[in-house]
Amino acid sequence: MKVAVLMGSPNDREKMKGASDTLEAFGIEADVRVLSAHRNPAEVTALASTARESGYVAFICGAGMAAHLAGVVAAHTTLPVVGVPLSGGAINGVDALYATVQMPRGIPVATVAIDGSVNAALLVVEMLAISDTALADALAADRKQRAGA
Repeated sequence: MKVAVLMGSPNDREKMKGASDTLEAFGIEADVRVLSAHRNPAEVTALASTARESGYVAFICGAGMAAHLAGVVAAHTTLPVVGVPLSGGAINGVDALYATVQMPRGIPVATVAIDGSVNAALLVVEMLAISDTALADALAADRKQRAGA
């Protein structure tokens, strides 16, 4: 079971690290890649369109400003896609938030808070825990630990 954790720029690595760290804490492989919807559209399309056959279960996509990455991925897969709008630019991530949340009908992208990569990973874990009791138990323990922190 693996989740693609994509980001539009190498500069986004630190903001997206929470997603890969969280997934790995639950024993889920995080395939971390830098792929831009604008600079690498063919690679993004190829990955998204073959993801299910390649063993992926979901995507977490972080991008700033125009933030098209999650939408492009969602257009090419029926796997869950969680968008992480990233801060930066003139309005500190609000533009990325609007771009990520405003997907056309029929192309859903779940969207978390600006720079919310940890929550993106937890959302994916929750989806997977629907049919995995061991993961559900681990998630409950993690939630209890976070409540006490």
